[in-house]
Amino acid sequence: MNKYKFAFTLTLVLALLFVWTVAEAGSSKRRGTAGAMELLIPVGSRNLAMGASDIAGVSGVEAGYWNPAGLSRLDNRVETMFSYQKWIGDINTVYAGVAAHLGDLGTMGFNLSTLDFGDIPVTTTDAPDGTGEMFTPQYLTLGLTYSKRMTDRIHFGATVKLISENIQRQNATGVAFDAGVQYSMMDHKLRMGIAVRHIGTTMIFDGPDLEVRVTPPGTEPGAASRPFRVPLQEFELPAQVELGLAHDVISINALKWTVSGSFLHNNFSFDEFKLGTEAVFNNMFALRGGYVLAQDPDENTFYSGTEDFIFGPSFGFGLNYPLNATTRLKLDYAYRFTKFFDSHQLFSLSLGF
Repeated sequence: MNKYKFAFTLTLVLALLFVWTVAEAGSSKRRGTAGAMELLIPVGSRNLAMGASDIAGVSGVEAGYWNPAGLSRLDNRVETMFSYQKWIGDINTVYAGVAAHLGDLGTMGFNLSTLDFGDIPVTTTDAPDGTGEMFTPQYLTLGLTYSKRMTDRIHFGATVKLISENIQRQNATGVAFDAGVQYSMMDHKLRMGIAVRHIGTTMIFDGPDLEVRVTPPGTEPGAASRPFRVPLQEFELPAQVELGLAHDVISINALKWTVSGSFLHNNFSFDEFKLGTEAVFNNMFALRGGYVLAQDPDENTFYSGTEDFIFGPSFGFGLNYPLNATTRLKLDYAYRFTKFFDSHQLFSLSLGF
């Protein structure tokens, strides 16, 4: 009974957070004011191909990003995942994660995400075309996830993340938390999920390059310059709350067909309505598709694949191949249409044993 009480209390707290964030945010005045936007870059090809709609059924290492409750639903005792994606604006991301069952203690996972911006030329007021030097920003996110199967129907999970951003000699550091619950009904054919993501500290850049020497106005010619420090503003993390459902329409040995949907509330951007589907054949090959509509809460206007919301439909496939009796190799691919930029592609490789 204690497990049920804990799960009910946690679900109630997450639901209250959901209502509170929807009531507090979403105004156009807040758009573009958040930082650490790399936290919103999706991880895991399967869910992205489904329009990022399956927070109720996502499982394994991939769940560490979407809904940490699903981490405890590993298909194997240990699972590792590596993903690479071509993000918009010639930015590439690399993600690596590992998770392991720890018996009655639950499931623990660790993940690392980095961004590759390439080389950027250094420019100054005296050399606006470049000094000949180059620099590379370094963005890194480390995550530690704990998940546990509370009952045969209820899964709980939480993640703590360390965020580090470094641009030349300026850096900013923050801490964020995720939490989620998944609940199964109707012999596990119907699932509900709720997740709160990126709740944490404010961040601010600091470093020696913010100090400049300026000759104060009104001083005598030839007067010595004085050191001044450029003041910067703190920024909040891009908090999100998402509520979703998933239903296995067909579930037989040769075919499993799942449909999913979710509502995502962004504190600093449009809200999103997501729909997705997945058909798995013989537990080996999967076809997936998804669609997202973004809603402007101020004007009650919907967007998809436009200049206001650049992301459009998505699709993908997956291959689940048994290497032996205890080891399985998974290869997943997702493609999402993107306006103005090259379309978004994500590759994921998982190994469970």
